[in-house]
Amino acid sequence: MAIATRNNLRNVAIVAHVDHGKTTLVDAMLQQTNSFSDHSHVDERAMDSNELEREKGITILAKNTAISYKGIHATDGPITINVIDTPGHADFGGEVERGLSMVDGVVLLVDASEGPLPQTRFVLRKALEAHLPVILLVNKTDRPDARIEEVVAESQDLLIGLASDMADTHPDLDLDAILDVPVVYASGRNGAASRNQPENGQLPDNADLEPLFEAILEHIPAPVYDDEHPLQAHVTNLDASPFLGRLALLRVFHGTIRKGQTVAWIKHDGSVHNVRVTELLITKALDRYPTESAGPGDIVAVAGFEDITIGETLADPDDPRALPTITVDEPAISMTIGTNTSPIMGKVKGHKLTARMVKDRLDRELVGNVSLKVVDIGRPDAWEVQGRGELALAILVEQMRREGFELTVGKPQVVVHRVDGKIHEPYEHLTIDSPEEYLGAITQLLAARKGRMENMANHGTGWVRMEFIVPSRGLIGFRTQFLTDTRGTGIANAIFHGYEAWAGPIVTRNNGSIVADRNGVVTPFAIIALQERMSFFVNPTEEVYEGMVIGENSRADDMDVNITKEKKLTNMRQSTSDTFESMTPSRQLTLEECLEFAREDECVEVTPAIVRIRKVELAASARARNVSRIKKQDAN
Repeated sequence: MAIATRNNLRNVAIVAHVDHGKTTLVDAMLQQTNSFSDHSHVDERAMDSNELEREKGITILAKNTAISYKGIHATDGPITINVIDTPGHADFGGEVERGLSMVDGVVLLVDASEGPLPQTRFVLRKALEAHLPVILLVNKTDRPDARIEEVVAESQDLLIGLASDMADTHPDLDLDAILDVPVVYASGRNGAASRNQPENGQLPDNADLEPLFEAILEHIPAPVYDDEHPLQAHVTNLDASPFLGRLALLRVFHGTIRKGQTVAWIKHDGSVHNVRVTELLITKALDRYPTESAGPGDIVAVAGFEDITIGETLADPDDPRALPTITVDEPAISMTIGTNTSPIMGKVKGHKLTARMVKDRLDRELVGNVSLKVVDIGRPDAWEVQGRGELALAILVEQMRREGFELTVGKPQVVVHRVDGKIHEPYEHLTIDSPEEYLGAITQLLAARKGRMENMANHGTGWVRMEFIVPSRGLIGFRTQFLTDTRGTGIANAIFHGYEAWAGPIVTRNNGSIVADRNGVVTPFAIIALQERMSFFVNPTEEVYEGMVIGENSRADDMDVNITKEKKLTNMRQSTSDTFESMTPSRQLTLEECLEFAREDECVEVTPAIVRIRKVELAASARARNVSRIKKQDAN
């Protein structure tokens, strides 16, 4: 057994809270290492290649790029730095866990104003559990409200706090390394970094990212391997090519993998199959290129494995040794996804309507998304999909909608556990930044949702930071009300806290629904007659059906209305006839807003053209019977 090191290679993940500037920093790293040709057109946030990522401005999928560094610190020739750009949103934590399984260290990005936030704590805990060295990078030092020294102190406090929390479960933690974390100050947008702390609101005193590259080369260890060990490579991600079919992205830990080589494919169930590698691709900047071989530490893509999934191992056929599977946290939120059952389904040719198509699509999603689960609920046309959070499930539904599926989606519910015969539900650690004048409104809003305040800090800038422990149920539909109460200025971030005892009933919406009582077409005459008492989600000439939710009532009860009522024609003329200037514009709800708005007896109809809310029971008479039955049960 001879231990060897590949000094010309580094594998590093960039981790941070959402919107702290990870992808922008990777852009600057690519530009400054001349990774693109002079004439190539490169978009901003080049790593966010997914259409939904560009729309929402967040990273959803973990992706890798390879940078060839030839700067002043590469004394022995070019050094390849494989960079994994990870999502910053807690709902996509499974992507972070996969990303960390590919690397030997992390760069922890922290915003120079906002400081460590819930996702910062989550990714840092995962990195420490994996015994990965950390480089702290304070980004956006040129923000006018930057507070650099306090943010560094908060980050170091967080490191020490996590180390003490994990001391019992991980006694082998290197506390000296945790206390001596190197700090780099940067402005990713300007492509500048320095080891010297700048003044608040100022750019670093160096014009390029050389200090960051120096810190990566100095503090992130090179891949270490046993040169007598047989081949071991771990599948950490999946992709697809129109020419090669399914691609498995893998990190080689030991041995060498070659194009055309026969390898042992070790599946999750322990079975071993010998398969030939038909193509081997290595990443350079944002593109993949064919290569003949890859050694320890390389992150490559292979073709020739039709049904390979994340967490499986490629090994030597003569000595197959499996690597441990990737473990991710359990899902906390679930929703029912099934075929569209509304009376006006299938109006557009080419939409995907059948249960078989929906099930096949959900099964395909499971292959590449390790944090999702699909549970059979005993119905042929609907399944329960479990995920980390509301946003992760909404992203899946939005992707399916864009692919042409028509779906019925139930209201998000929490995944409960039974502990000692008692029901336990998931809780979230919620961090809120808000102007201090909204402190009372936020506290009142969260008290109604069974939240308890853990901490509050006022930095003296007119903004206050509050930390709450809230049941996950209480945060379903929270964001819209929160933004209304804070006039759009509040920032809320939540991360999974753990399971605690059931908190009791939570009322998340005080206003009732306006429900159409018949099929037909919406008329302006009916809207004008009703708009004083309610707000609408539909426009004139839209088709509606009995049981469809068309607006929000100003009172707590649901109300059935005739939204298709037409004006009776007479032979009398009026100067004010048919003037619609007084008609209030309708509220156009997004998919996420529809999922938040829906109550327990409602669901969301999703089609490529439109998203509607409807009652689970469409007939008004059947709904009335259900209400009276529930009232009798409550009385007893």
